[in-house]
Amino acid sequence: MKNKLEVWAVAHELTLLVYDLTKDFPKSEEFGITSQLRRGASSIPANIIEGQARQYKKEFVQFLYVSRGSAEETHYHAFLAKELGYLNESDYEKVDRLCIRVKMMLNKLINSIK
Repeated sequence: MKNKLEVWAVAHELTLLVYDLTKDFPKSEEFGITSQLRRGASSIPANIIEGQARQYKKEFVQFLYVSRGSAEETHYHAFLAKELGYLNESDYEKVDRLCIRVKMMLNKLINSIK
């Protein structure tokens, strides 16, 4: 599945990165931070796709807001994972950069539709 929106592609890249980085998290975190990070990250492109499928621009914007919230959540959980020692500084910086980029792109897209 491919989407024409660049923000979707970057969000998908973030999701793939999160899945890769969390595969070695402690087993005890499987239903904790691992799950939270993965669900938050995958929610970003999923809501972009779902919003695009809606009939009205107002609905699309609402889904973009949900995506932005998921990006914030993912960003925090990545920070928490770093603080807990599950992510090293270099890996955290990769996630950090992508989260910031996605949030900026979502803001631009929301403003252009409104």
